[in-house]
Amino acid sequence: MNNKMLHQQHLITMSIFRVQVLVVLLVVVVVAVMASHCTGSSQLNDDVLGLIVFKSDLQDPNSWLSSWNEDDDSPCSWRYIRCNPSTGRVTQVSLDGLGLKGKIGRGLEKLQSLQSLSLSHNNFTGSITPDLSLLTSLRNLNLSYNGFSGRIPSNLLSMNSIKFLDLSENSLTGPIPDELFRNCSSLKFMSLASNSLEGSIPSSLFSNCASLGGLNVSSNRLSGTLEFSNGVWLLRKLRVLDVSNNVFSGTVGVGASYVHSLKELSLQRNHFSGSLPFDIGLCPHLTHLDFSNNLFIGAVPDSLQKLNSLTFFAASNNMLSGSFPSWIGRLSNLEYLDFGSNGLVGELPLSIGDMKSLNYLSVSDNKLTGGIPSTIVQCSNLLRIELRGNGFNGSIPAGLFDMGLEEIDLSHNELSDSIPIGSSRLFQSLHALDLSRNKLTGDIPAEIGLLSHLTYLNLSWNNLESRMPPELGYFQNLSVLDLRNNGFYGEIPEDLCEANSLAILQLDGNSLNGPIPEAIGNCSSLYLLSLSHNNLSSCIPRALSKLKKLKILKLEFNGLSGEIPKELSALDNLLAVNISHNKLIGRLPVGGIFQSLDASALEGNLGICSPLLKGPCKMNVPKPLVLNPYAYNNQRGRGDMGPQPQSSTPARLRHRRFLSVSAIIAISAAILIVVGIIVVTLLNASARRRLAFIDSALESIFSSSQRSGCPTTGKLVLFDSRSSEEWSQNTETILNKASEVGRGLFGTVYKASLGGDQGRMVAIKKLVTSNIIQYPEDFDREVRILGRVSHPNLMTLKGYYWTPQLQLLISDYAPHGSLNSMLHERSPSTPPLSWANRFKIALGTAKGLAHLHHSFRPPVIHYNVKPSNILLDENCNPKISDFGLARLLTKLDKHIINSRFQSTLGYVAPELACQNMRINEKCDIYGYGIMILELVTGRRSVEYGDDDVVILSDHVRVHLEQGNVLDCIDPNMTEYPEEEVLPVIKLGLVCTSQIPSSRPSMAEIVQILQVIKTPVPQRMEAF
Repeated sequence: MNNKMLHQQHLITMSIFRVQVLVVLLVVVVVAVMASHCTGSSQLNDDVLGLIVFKSDLQDPNSWLSSWNEDDDSPCSWRYIRCNPSTGRVTQVSLDGLGLKGKIGRGLEKLQSLQSLSLSHNNFTGSITPDLSLLTSLRNLNLSYNGFSGRIPSNLLSMNSIKFLDLSENSLTGPIPDELFRNCSSLKFMSLASNSLEGSIPSSLFSNCASLGGLNVSSNRLSGTLEFSNGVWLLRKLRVLDVSNNVFSGTVGVGASYVHSLKELSLQRNHFSGSLPFDIGLCPHLTHLDFSNNLFIGAVPDSLQKLNSLTFFAASNNMLSGSFPSWIGRLSNLEYLDFGSNGLVGELPLSIGDMKSLNYLSVSDNKLTGGIPSTIVQCSNLLRIELRGNGFNGSIPAGLFDMGLEEIDLSHNELSDSIPIGSSRLFQSLHALDLSRNKLTGDIPAEIGLLSHLTYLNLSWNNLESRMPPELGYFQNLSVLDLRNNGFYGEIPEDLCEANSLAILQLDGNSLNGPIPEAIGNCSSLYLLSLSHNNLSSCIPRALSKLKKLKILKLEFNGLSGEIPKELSALDNLLAVNISHNKLIGRLPVGGIFQSLDASALEGNLGICSPLLKGPCKMNVPKPLVLNPYAYNNQRGRGDMGPQPQSSTPARLRHRRFLSVSAIIAISAAILIVVGIIVVTLLNASARRRLAFIDSALESIFSSSQRSGCPTTGKLVLFDSRSSEEWSQNTETILNKASEVGRGLFGTVYKASLGGDQGRMVAIKKLVTSNIIQYPEDFDREVRILGRVSHPNLMTLKGYYWTPQLQLLISDYAPHGSLNSMLHERSPSTPPLSWANRFKIALGTAKGLAHLHHSFRPPVIHYNVKPSNILLDENCNPKISDFGLARLLTKLDKHIINSRFQSTLGYVAPELACQNMRINEKCDIYGYGIMILELVTGRRSVEYGDDDVVILSDHVRVHLEQGNVLDCIDPNMTEYPEEEVLPVIKLGLVCTSQIPSSRPSMAEIVQILQVIKTPVPQRMEAF
């Protein structure tokens, strides 16, 4: 019994033990599951938390991230987020083009599984946070097209995992850190393009990034010698290399054959020199090759013909020489070919017709001769052809006008015969046709009116002879029509502007006659109308007042008559007008540009009423009614006294005699006035002789005092102190102590203290003695006139010091130097002038010169406008110095003119080289034009090379005609608005016109610059 009970108790005990064990196991399992669940939730919450923190630093104007909710357990359902399906962790964030603003905060650190982060095309600002290096799993990083600034963090790529890095199109500065490439063995593509990076490419990139297949550092400020043989060519897997638009130099050395996989090589717009690599043809996979805008010399390497895959080749704007390659036809896959602006000679080969894929061909501005090969019509895909600026002769191949070309430029050659008719295929495709400056004859084909898509037509400077074709009115899209300097005659077609698209109309230098048609008012888009040097007659039509966009009107050298319509004063956009050498009379319209025209725009008319003109003023008014002066008296006599006796005839004679006596008295008075003037002149001459005698005595006293060691005193006049005093110091000693800061045509400039070591710092110009006014009262009068000239952009004249032997001018000293020193003598540590400051200098200088030209009668001529006479204050505001010093010369003799040509070479207006020179405002405008060309290009007015001399205005004008004027812009100025720079360049070229009357006045220049700076929808594109 007891045993049985003990056994039962044992069984019960064992059961309880098993239950306890099961409970414990169950608790362990539950705890483990709960722990696992809690851990997973924590991981997901890290991603949610990180993205919410990242979002809190952003501005999302379009609410693209509205689905990002902090209450969600997982971000995997959010827009623009991708997760790993097995782990639930965020692996990709793609927020491209959402217009987001703000900075990259620290929230992204939580995304420890993130592999791809793309934030391109947004408005992120601030610096790139170095905390991105904590994302050790990151493979792709794209921050392009934002506003990131500052330097690239040196530890941004401290991990080995990164494969794709794009920081292009930002505002990053400073050098590329060498530490960036310590661990880059996985990097396959990197772009740092379009920033403001400086310095050289670190050598560690070439030695450590062995897997790099694409490198783009274009459009920065990178410089130095770019090593190819021991650098670039070490990247054996390189497929794409773009270092364009920098300041790299050196040669492209031998070694291209080692980069067997290279497909695209872009070296354009640098300073590379030497020959093109002769073994470039050993890169069989090359499709894109751009050597343009460098300093390459020599012949085109023959190995190029082996590049059967090449589709793009450009070598324009170099100094290549030798014959044009006869094997060019072997590049059968080439689509783009540009050899423009080199020195290639010979003829275009017939094999060019084998390039069936070619759609762009340019050999402009070389030295090619011969005819245009007829086989060129076999290039069936050709869309644009540019052969300008060569010596091509003969006829234009007729088949060329049967192709589907979009642009044809054959200008500046020696082509002759007539213009081909063309076919329906050309009528539907052609947009631009330029045949200017050839020797074409005949007339314009009537079929030209069928070019329905034509926007640009230039046939100027040929020998075309016919009536103005009425077909010109058929163009529906034409914006530029230039027929200058041909033999067109007849009247201007009435329907020329039916399409209302014409913006530029230039018909100068023909034999057009008749009136300007009233229908010209239909040209509502016109902003340049030039009809000068024709035989136009009748009145200026009032319909011109409908051209609200008109900026430039040139009607000079015609036979226009009558008065100028007063309605033209309502043309608010009008900036330049020339109506000289016509038969116009009457008053100028009140208001608008007509109140600031200078004499050159008005001269040569019958009788325009203007204070600028010396001729008679004729008004187009009815003649007054003339009554018989005796009629009223005779009627009174007959009425009061009855019939007059015969003695009335002697009375009439007595009246006539009375008039004769009056005339005699007037004549006598005139004679007395003339005699008085002669007497006064003789007295003045006598007084001057006495003054000359006194001056001679003073000179002898001065000479003896110098020999005896006694200092000579002179008259010091300071305008601001309203007093004159005797300067007892030895002036030569003062000038010897002063430091010379410049020399010019009129003297030497010194920096000196006016009152000893602690006095005011001033600039003292010691005038040359030759031809300087020697009479103190005349010198005082002229200098005081200059001292009264006050303007924010003029350096104020503070006073002068005078003795018969020494004349000094005193003005404020400019501690920040001249424009010349900022452009051409800048130290490497001094930053280059920005476009904003350059434009400020151009506009301020124009305002200062306009004040001199238009606020004084006679106008104050500077005579020596150049960058060394433009001084800059601390805010780069210009102040013109040395203005009006020609007033202090008794005469401008040949020595002075020759000295000016030598000291200011490049700034002298060409008309001053003539014997019968006439110094006027136009001479200043020429120098101003050269100055603003220097501002834009950073080059001197004249530069001497080893074999040639570069005249800046000619250099820029050639590039403008060739369509590559942007190549002239100062490479130190990496950021500039083209919509402002291009009109300023064109303004500079207009100011340097060889014909003085073609240069605008300074008032017009100020208005043009203000229009350029004003943000209007349509800016002036030509002058």
